[in-house]
Amino acid sequence: MNLSEMIPLLELQSLHTAWQDAPVQGAYCSDLMSDVMANAAEADVLITIQGHRNTVAVATLVGARGIIVCNNRPIPDDMRSAAEDEQIALFISNENQFVVSGKLYHLLTQTDV
Repeated sequence: MNLSEMIPLLELQSLHTAWQDAPVQGAYCSDLMSDVMANAAEADVLITIQGHRNTVAVATLVGARGIIVCNNRPIPDDMRSAAEDEQIALFISNENQFVVSGKLYHLLTQTDV
């Protein structure tokens, strides 16, 4: 599944357009950035509530395709700018991490949870 296909299915809001549509292999859900650095895989989407510039730096480091910030958390301008500069997709969801993770797992595996 590509990033662009996730947007309507997960009811995401894209916060900029400077990202390339690319396949998503999986996802990693964490709010602890050192955990993300140690365990997220390249081509994952990061699911978090961490709305700050360092989240983009960590996503870039691990090769994540995008970031989904949950719970409709506010996104500061410097985070949006960093995501644009790094061409990392940045999305916001009204839903919590559990719901977004479950839905994305289902979409990526096409199995009943």
